[in-house]
Amino acid sequence: MSQKYKVYINNSHKIITDDWDLFCQDYICLEAAGGLVYNKDEKIIMIYRNGVWDLPKGKLEDDESLENCAIREVSEECGVKFLNIQEKITVTYHTYIIDKINYLKKTTWFSMYNSKDEKLIPQVEEGITKVVWVNQSDLPNKLRNSYENIKDVFSYV
Repeated sequence: MSQKYKVYINNSHKIITDDWDLFCQDYICLEAAGGLVYNKDEKIIMIYRNGVWDLPKGKLEDDESLENCAIREVSEECGVKFLNIQEKITVTYHTYIIDKINYLKKTTWFSMYNSKDEKLIPQVEEGITKVVWVNQSDLPNKLRNSYENIKDVFSYV
């Protein structure tokens, strides 16, 4: 049985069951990691980037572990420093185009805990204009204006 990959293309998912390597040939493939960050009140960090609610994530650097990448990216994008990884949640795939170049990003998601009350600081140079702690009861409102792959991350917790 062949491996199945759920890839979000133009914010709609497609299941790739054929030759994965052949599918990937049309893209520059990037690896990334991100976090679903909780605090002591069970609130979750969300970022507002380019008009859409999102979760903090970013590209893996050379010789960096996925866990260290996730912690670094959450710290850079949100301004928080006291992060502990709890567990791996899932992996998502999505495509996007920049300057007529097709990218396929594989993101490994981790559940994290922020142990201190820190001021959230958006990384504006990355297009992030807001970083907020979201009550779980308010998540449906935020997810209405989010990406499908981000909604997928929440389906695993």
